[in-house]
Amino acid sequence: MKISIAVLVLSSVVSMNLTGQVPATKDISTPQTEIGIDEHLDEYLPDDLTFIGTDNKPYNLKQLINKPTVLMFVYYRCPGICSPLMTNVADIISKTDLVLGKDFQVITISFDKREGTDLAVKKRVNYLNLIKKQVDETGWNFYTGDSLNITRATNAVGFRFKKTGNDFLHSATLMMISPDGKITRYLQGTYFLPFEFKMAVIEASEGKSGPTIFRILQFCYSYDPAGQQYVLNITKMAGTIILGFGAIIFLFLVFKPRKKIISNKE
Repeated sequence: MKISIAVLVLSSVVSMNLTGQVPATKDISTPQTEIGIDEHLDEYLPDDLTFIGTDNKPYNLKQLINKPTVLMFVYYRCPGICSPLMTNVADIISKTDLVLGKDFQVITISFDKREGTDLAVKKRVNYLNLIKKQVDETGWNFYTGDSLNITRATNAVGFRFKKTGNDFLHSATLMMISPDGKITRYLQGTYFLPFEFKMAVIEASEGKSGPTIFRILQFCYSYDPAGQQYVLNITKMAGTIILGFGAIIFLFLVFKPRKKIISNKE
């Protein structure tokens, strides 16, 4: 009985801290940029966006998202940052212990309305070949679309680009999407650490049951919007350790065996 009470108290201490997340708030005063990213955290993708797959068939984007999804907008002829971005994604897939097609999927969409299925097929083959382990290749798909769907999709995620001559000025960003279509995180730049990527996927899967280690990782690390990376949450961990020791001391004092006083009568 004493052991059960002790476990209950300690579990309560850890649980209170694991669930003590403060929801992020969106700064509505942030102006939209002409080129770059306006983060639309906690917003949902539209239900009626349609893009063309490498099999030349139309697909509803929202219906494709049935697991944590890494969404990226590129254009396949890009002479600049698109190739390093997709190359790094292939490298991360090779290194992470998350399973492509099971734990997460990757959706790549061209924002150039002139690009068609043939080019999407070529790029898909190229980047899947860069992955250095056996994977479910259906977990990374490439799409093209018309100007209306491209505009609505990029506006929905805050991806701003500008046509200059035959090319585009744009940023390199991964958008993490939850299984129900909510934007949960942006990873900006062309290079990401496997750990940083994994944490973002874990965050996107929030709300669905998963291994305990995922919750522990989420608890130990938090996202720093200024530095745009995950950092060790020392304050939260220290607080939990202090509470844990306090609970142990409390239990020790309450359940400490009392010595029996034996009186020897002469």
